[in-house]
Amino acid sequence: MARTLNFMQAINEAIAEEMRRDPSVFVLGEDVRVSPFGQTAGLVEEFGEERILNTPIAENAITGAAMGAAMNGMRPILELMFCDFSMLAMDQICNHLGQWRYITGGQYPLPLTIRTAVGAGMRMAYGHSQSLESQFIQAPGLILVEPSTPYDAKGLLKSAIRSDDPVVVFEHKKLIFGGVEGEVPEEDYTVPFGQAVVRKQGQDATVVAFGFMGYEALNAAQELAQDNIAIEIIDPRSIVPLDKDTIFESVEKTGRLIIVEEGRLRGGLGAEIAALACGDYFSLLKAPVQRVAAPMIPIPGSPVLEDLYLPNKDSIVRAVRRVC
Repeated sequence: MARTLNFMQAINEAIAEEMRRDPSVFVLGEDVRVSPFGQTAGLVEEFGEERILNTPIAENAITGAAMGAAMNGMRPILELMFCDFSMLAMDQICNHLGQWRYITGGQYPLPLTIRTAVGAGMRMAYGHSQSLESQFIQAPGLILVEPSTPYDAKGLLKSAIRSDDPVVVFEHKKLIFGGVEGEVPEEDYTVPFGQAVVRKQGQDATVVAFGFMGYEALNAAQELAQDNIAIEIIDPRSIVPLDKDTIFESVEKTGRLIIVEEGRLRGGLGAEIAALACGDYFSLLKAPVQRVAAPMIPIPGSPVLEDLYLPNKDSIVRAVRRVC
């Protein structure tokens, strides 16, 4: 049976349910007992301070502590409050966390979930607003997911917590603070990694959109429909592993591909999918692949300039019209 939850409630409920189910699950991070964003609010009252751990502001150290706990039978959920801060822990995340299970011959499962907030538009300036998902795709061994609905937020997070491999869950701040609501079942469920979903059917062009950008794509679809252009919108949900089959089954139908991400253009997720399209699926394309992403500049502090910086409905509409 389903009921309506917002994005934040879905995350909180997923953590609470997994902590009740498995005593080895615990939460650590900066101010997680208070929870400035709200995803871990109230958990300390139920589970106590031994399982909801406030940490120092030291991302490298707390990531290392979480990794050590995971190697010794625990299932930590580490909150790195802003994805920008993860840059301080990239040695631990990319050089060690993602690779140690492999280099130890599988002796050490690493069931560590890292939750971190991405996204601009909240007037937090460059150090708290970046979308850095593409920074992680070069590191082997990491599972990377980005939910866009409360249903996916809960289901993907539960899959992450139960995984024996490390998972990074990117949560867009506009979804957290914007009160995005959706149906979430009361019964236990998970969302598998590597399984995209078609958010809207269409036959003229395929738009692949991650996280909050999926909503911008839906807004673009409404405008394009006025010109009798019907786009198909694919929400990958998983960045790694990527559901190539669903994406390129759509491209086989439409012949056109546009990839939308809030991260910067150079070397981004769009570049990776465009390379796949040109290398393995070139015969399906009727037009050049288009990428919609942020420019290669720091995120401006000015609200007016920040709005100009961000990809949006209008930039998606322009990209679709170029190929249609």
